[in-house]
Amino acid sequence: MKRLILALCVGAFAAGSASAQLRLTLDDAIRIALSENPTVKVADLEVERYDYVKKETRGNLLPSLSLSGDYTRAIEKSTMRGGISFGADNTFTGTASLTVPLFAPTVYGTLKLNRAQIAAAVESARSSRIVLASEVKKAFYNILLAEQSLATLEESRTTIQRTVDDTLLKYRQGLASEYDYLTAQVELSNLLPTITQTKNSIEVAKLQLKMYLSVPEEVSIELVGDLDGMKDVVLAGGEPLSTDVSQNSDLRALDIQAEMLRYQLKTTNAARIPTIAAFGSATITGNDMVDFRKMMAGGEAGTGEAVADLNSSKYFWTHPISVGIQLSIPIFSGLKNTYKARQVKNQIEQLDLQRTYAYRQTTVAVESAINDLLTARETMLAQAQTMAQADKAYSIADTRFRAGAGTILELNTAQLNRTQAHLNYSQAIYDYLSAQADYDRIVGKVAGVN
Repeated sequence: MKRLILALCVGAFAAGSASAQLRLTLDDAIRIALSENPTVKVADLEVERYDYVKKETRGNLLPSLSLSGDYTRAIEKSTMRGGISFGADNTFTGTASLTVPLFAPTVYGTLKLNRAQIAAAVESARSSRIVLASEVKKAFYNILLAEQSLATLEESRTTIQRTVDDTLLKYRQGLASEYDYLTAQVELSNLLPTITQTKNSIEVAKLQLKMYLSVPEEVSIELVGDLDGMKDVVLAGGEPLSTDVSQNSDLRALDIQAEMLRYQLKTTNAARIPTIAAFGSATITGNDMVDFRKMMAGGEAGTGEAVADLNSSKYFWTHPISVGIQLSIPIFSGLKNTYKARQVKNQIEQLDLQRTYAYRQTTVAVESAINDLLTARETMLAQAQTMAQADKAYSIADTRFRAGAGTILELNTAQLNRTQAHLNYSQAIYDYLSAQADYDRIVGKVAGVN
C-alpha cells in the first residue's frame, strides 16, 4: 500500500500536478524506508547471494555427468617393415563419464559454513533495518521539532507584533515613550532571522527524511503527528528498561562469525579424511582401418576385391563400458592443512578477545543510554513545569503593562522567557524521543524489525 501511495504521488507530479504530496505517520515512514532504502535492498540481496553459494556447494554432492568427443586424422601412420601400416586414417571417439560422490566430508563441512554465512547475512540485514529505523525516527522527530519550534516562534511574533501595535498607539496618544516603541520593534526584528533559519532547517530535515525513504525531492511530504503525541505514545507503551544486550546486532554478528570460524576449522580438518566416489564411463570409438582388415582377409592393399569380402561398414567400432569405486586418502600435503587450521584457531582467539571487549562496550553503551533516557525524561517533565510558569509570568506582565503598571522591559523579558521555555520544552521532548530510539537500537529492539 505504501508503495502505491508513493507511486501515486510521483505520478501526480509527473502529470503536471501543482503539488505531489505524501502524508506520513511515523510507522508509514519506517515501513517505506525498510521497503525502499537501498541499504536494506543491498542487505537482502546479500542474503540471496549466500543462498546461491549454499546451493552451489550442495551441487558438489550431486552426480556429475560429462560428455566429450574428438576426431583424429592421421597424417602419417605407423608403418612396419614390409609396408604394413597400423592405425586408422580417421578416428572418432565419444565418451560419457559419470561421477557420484559417496562420502565427501569437506563438502559437508562447507555446507554448515554456508548456513552460518547465510545467518551472518541475515543478521547484517537485520542490523541495517535497526539502524535505518532509528535514523528515520530521529529524522522524523527532528522535523516535528523544527515545525513545533516554528509554531512557537510564529506565535511569539504575533504576540510581539500586537505589543508593537499597542505601543505605537499609546505612543501616538502620549501614553508610552518612544523608547518603549523602539524596544518592541527591536525585539520583533531580532525574532525574524530565527524564524527564517527555522524554516530552512525544516526543508533540510525533510530532505534528509526523503533520502532515507528514497522519495524524490520533487514530492513534498507532510508529517502526521506532533512531539507531544509522540511523547505520550512512548510513555504509555514504554517497557521496563533493561541492560540485556543479547539481541544487540553487533554482538550477535560476532557470535555468528565465531560459529563460522568453528565450521571453517572443521572443514579444514575434514581435508585429512578420505573421500569415496563411484564412477562410470562409456566410450565408443570408430576407426576406418581398411588396410589392416585387408591384410587380415588375405588381400593386398589396393585391390577392390579384398574390400568387398569384408563387411559393408567402413568403420570398425568398439564401445567399452566400465564402473568402479574411487578411494582418495590424503597422506601428506606439505603441512598446508595443519598451518591453515592454526590460522583459523588464531582467528578464533582474536574473535574471543574482540567479543569480550565488544560486550563490555555495549554494556556501557546501554547503561549510558538508560541514563540519558531517564535524564531526558526528568528534563522534559521539569521543562513542562517551567513552560507553565513562564506562560503565567507572561500573562501577569502583559496585564501589568496594559494597565500601565508595568514596563516594556518587564514585558519583553517575560515574552522572551516564555518563548525560550516553549522551545526548551520541545527540545526536551525531542531529546527524550531520540534517547529512546538510541536505547532501542543498542538493545536491538525496534518496532517493526525482528
